[in-house]
Amino acid sequence: MSTTSPRIDMKLEIVIIPVSDVGRAKEFYARLGWRLDADFDNGKGFRVIQFTPPGSGCSVIFGTNVTTAAPGSAQGLYLIVSDVEAARAELLGRGVEVSEVFHSDGVDAGKDEPYLFGRRRVSGTDPQHGSYRSFASFRDPDGNGWLFQEVTTRLPGRVDAAATTFASASDLASAFRRAEAAHGKYETRIGKGRDENWSEWYAAYMVAEQSGAELPS
Repeated sequence: MSTTSPRIDMKLEIVIIPVSDVGRAKEFYARLGWRLDADFDNGKGFRVIQFTPPGSGCSVIFGTNVTTAAPGSAQGLYLIVSDVEAARAELLGRGVEVSEVFHSDGVDAGKDEPYLFGRRRVSGTDPQHGSYRSFASFRDPDGNGWLFQEVTTRLPGRVDAAATTFASASDLASAFRRAEAAHGKYETRIGKGRDENWSEWYAAYMVAEQSGAELPS
């Protein structure tokens, strides 16, 4: 008889952000356009506020007597987006200071603020438009550090192809645009004019792209 227990899902849903001024932090994260889920104050020196970024399964909390970590010590908080330029433009439009888009040149040495691929930031998006390779960064009023990371195609095994989902209508629209561009090249290669099975091709492309499987050609 097998004694193997069923796998228990473990969903990361909360990240604690250490802040010095709760009211100021609440105003900042609201300005980002994030959803305010809770603002609880027991009147006895404990207050907790929760925000959730658009399309995210994980929320952030901060408040009074929520953590002993030093304000501003949370760094390398990644927000995955399908279009880093659009994400940056949205925050700029909300009056938030955001770095220019940058990528790595593969050299670890440098004097820039550390991020996933090193300490030297090269201006602009990744020349090959590689998934995981383009970034932009911003900070909250305490200096807690956030980074946008553009991801369009997941690493193999990262996403279950049988459970493809999109976090928002804009993510789905971006996936359609990439599929449309790829399909246009496909139609040119086959040289038969309009492909009547375009919808099936789009679907296969979008699922493969998100799961990291081989793209249709």
